[in-house]
Amino acid sequence: MQDEQLLRYSRHILLNELGVEGQERLLASRALVIGAGGLGSPVALYLGSAGVGHLTIVDHDHVDATNLQRQIAHTMARVGEPKAHSARDAIAEINPDVRVTPVLHRADDGLLDDLVPQADVVLDCTDNFATRHAINRACVKHRKPLVSGAAIRFDGQISVYDPRSGASPCYACVFPEAAAFEETRCATMGVFAPLVGIIGTLQAAEAIKLLCGIGTSLAGRLLMLDGRGMEFTEVRIARQSSCTVCGATPTGR
Repeated sequence: MQDEQLLRYSRHILLNELGVEGQERLLASRALVIGAGGLGSPVALYLGSAGVGHLTIVDHDHVDATNLQRQIAHTMARVGEPKAHSARDAIAEINPDVRVTPVLHRADDGLLDDLVPQADVVLDCTDNFATRHAINRACVKHRKPLVSGAAIRFDGQISVYDPRSGASPCYACVFPEAAAFEETRCATMGVFAPLVGIIGTLQAAEAIKLLCGIGTSLAGRLLMLDGRGMEFTEVRIARQSSCTVCGATPTGR
């Protein structure tokens, strides 16, 4: 690292668990962030400020005034701009050394099949089950760790799905594709603004830990937050042999 980088990342370098070696791993790593909204905003800003070398941000939407209550990567001046471009510009203002590639397309199977293999970690910051399952299938297929978060109203959740581990479940083990989960959107149900910041920040933390090889990830654990009482609940989750994506006889890939 150059002297300027040693100064910029000095608070990371002071951590025994991370140090110079861990920071260099971050600088050489690639993260794929899918969604640049409420969750994707803190994810992108923290990964960028932490020095993750290359961020690919996927989002086909544009900044709207209603986003600004919680999507902290965006500003009034960038209303109407693509969210991926806005997030790129926000990161550049914090850390211009980070390379950011904005992708202004929906995260469909074809795009994911191209982008996921290039990433060291994938972060699901989306808000619908169809996209979440597509991301999960691609991560299982290409054996890439997935950090998945969700937030609606006052309730949030986060877990890590790591197909590199034979014991780790995938997203479909916990939320099967065939199950009829109710789709909820913040446009109709509302969302407590700081909630997406809490969950998104936890996603960034899990991604950095995975990239640096430090600590214990949330793989095999679903962490849920009740923002009304500010109570965390952890549920152990297991890999399902009958899973259509990662099970003994997968059919959903």
